[in-house]
Amino acid sequence: MGYRVGIDIGGTFTDFALLKGNDVILYKNLSTPADRSVGVMSGLQKLAEMEELPLQDFMGRCDAIVHGTTVADNTLIEMNGALTGLITTEGFRDEMEYRRGYKEDIWDLRLEPPKQITPRRRRLTVPERILFDGSVHQALDEDAVRAVCHRLKKQGVESVAISLLFSFVNPEHEKRVAQIVAEEIPGVQVSCSYQVLPRAPEYDRTSTTVVNAYVAPRVYSYLERLVSRLEEAGYGNQLMVMQASGGVMTKEYIEGSPIRVLASGPAGGVIGSAHVGVAKGYKNLLSVDMGGTSYDISMVLGGAAPAVAGWNMHHRYLVGVPMIQVETLGAGGGSICHVNNGIVEVGPASAGAEPGPICYGRGGKQPTITDALLMLGILSPDMQFAGGSFSLSMDGVTEAFQAIGDEMGYSAEDAAFDCFRVVNANMSMGVRRITAGKGVDPKEMCMLAYGGNGAAFAGIQAQELGIEKVLVPKASPTFSALGTLVADPAIDEERSYITPADKVDPERLKALWAELAERARKYFTDARFGAGDITARYQLNMRYPGQNWALNFDVKVAEGLDDMDFVDAGIGAHAIEAFNKRHMQEYGHIREHEVPEITGVRLATSVSTASPLVGHGFNAPSRAAKVSRTRRANLGDGFQEVPIIHGPDLEPGNEIAGPAIIEETFTTIVVYPGWRAVLDDAGDYEMTREVTA
Repeated sequence: MGYRVGIDIGGTFTDFALLKGNDVILYKNLSTPADRSVGVMSGLQKLAEMEELPLQDFMGRCDAIVHGTTVADNTLIEMNGALTGLITTEGFRDEMEYRRGYKEDIWDLRLEPPKQITPRRRRLTVPERILFDGSVHQALDEDAVRAVCHRLKKQGVESVAISLLFSFVNPEHEKRVAQIVAEEIPGVQVSCSYQVLPRAPEYDRTSTTVVNAYVAPRVYSYLERLVSRLEEAGYGNQLMVMQASGGVMTKEYIEGSPIRVLASGPAGGVIGSAHVGVAKGYKNLLSVDMGGTSYDISMVLGGAAPAVAGWNMHHRYLVGVPMIQVETLGAGGGSICHVNNGIVEVGPASAGAEPGPICYGRGGKQPTITDALLMLGILSPDMQFAGGSFSLSMDGVTEAFQAIGDEMGYSAEDAAFDCFRVVNANMSMGVRRITAGKGVDPKEMCMLAYGGNGAAFAGIQAQELGIEKVLVPKASPTFSALGTLVADPAIDEERSYITPADKVDPERLKALWAELAERARKYFTDARFGAGDITARYQLNMRYPGQNWALNFDVKVAEGLDDMDFVDAGIGAHAIEAFNKRHMQEYGHIREHEVPEITGVRLATSVSTASPLVGHGFNAPSRAAKVSRTRRANLGDGFQEVPIIHGPDLEPGNEIAGPAIIEETFTTIVVYPGWRAVLDDAGDYEMTREVTA
């Protein structure tokens, strides 16, 4: 029997989902920040042991290993990327600093700008100019390029971003600059904007290319180490990597634009949410993922979570490649609790995996949310944590919270509960801000909670948000890893083409889509997929004149890459009609007397692969769950004896009335007062709030 393994590396834990036929086996171990491939290999070794196989035999039976990684995210968070230089057109040296005048908080006079990836001394310009139509207005000064390379080489740059004006129309100058850089600075990593983000606007393209250059060496280095170790262990197939767009693709494709793995871990969870939600009859989901380091919020609307290419700000830098919309807060189990000017605050700093929370017993000294859960009795030192890999300890936890209590004037237990309330408020406010920005009322949604800590907080958050239904899949502790197995192999790319829609050149459109189709064909063929298996979504980006943002929509969905008969003389009129319909859906109005303009073409291609089956329904007879013991805990109404349920002993149909705590192998599910949890036929939890008049 062949295996498929999904892997997601978080800041604290590395999660694994092993698909064996229709069975899913979960595992998680601590991440290894010094070299995350070590944690991956130790987890694969454990899966092999669980299957009673030598590692070589287990790896030889793996049909696919699909990997979501936070390497790019961690590089930006920790600001430890490559020493990066930028070569751009004369006169555009400071575009990265202008940021279109964007400031995350316009009212904070003390808000510092983002740390510079490319300080001004490493942002250098060369004389050249290509016009909007691709014609050469000023030839490239190659001597100036070599002089710039000498200056960058003296500064010891490891990576160079190249972003010249209108290179997305005519990349001739960028290609030549890249050749000269390779000659003058041997071994340096080069990122060209015409490859990374071949479209306008200028700031978006430059920012994305610079971020790509900054993270590229770290991403490449990690993937090379991992692939080498996988091959040594006996894995004979290609490593598939999760992309921020929600699809997976080969490592070779990612090497062309490693920025595409930014936020790929959270994207796996969103894809998994859509898959589970549709199967269970909930097409509008609020997906919340609380792990050890962060709290990720996303929405699934109408059963889908489309990737958006545009103003995607991640870690204060704009990244214009297609990305599933996930908002991240510094609120995880490892988020550090502290007092700031007489106010209890939680996060965004995290204890991570090293040293981790105090209760891990690995040298942590600062109290975290996981420590607070232990103080409140939601977690227990008597339970096996993270699947039995270690136990929690109270040593030092009470003293740490008493230090907070001494500053605030109350007990250690009150301090832990205060931290619990604060992190809940942070998460609920984050959800309100994001849903309000999209015009969505969370009361009309079902919450799907996952991550190691998601189920411990979901009920209380849902109550604060007015949500009446919460889903907790049995795979929730490693849900993002499972999501990588749900995601289809996919390539999503675009090219710039700016023209009034009523003056579109069908042959130009056809040529651009054909170029994108050929790239997709190459990489899918290399990944051993047939061209006839590819689903192609031919899309346009359009806007009304004067608008900053373009809307994206399908023009044609086809099986295979060879049918472009739809691109004919009537394509412009069809595009205008489709765009007006899309604009009405998004904004509630159209400009009837204005001709919209096309800003680019996009081709989203994918291949369907087998996904884990999702069961649903409540056919099993309803009956109360057996209580294994009680524990003193505070679930919001003060400390009391709370029933403890051993999750692995539950069967479909079991009901648990709150207050209660369900201890699963890799997570803890809290059924708060006023809530009821039922285990469905698939072994997933559905929690319902009892609404009182």
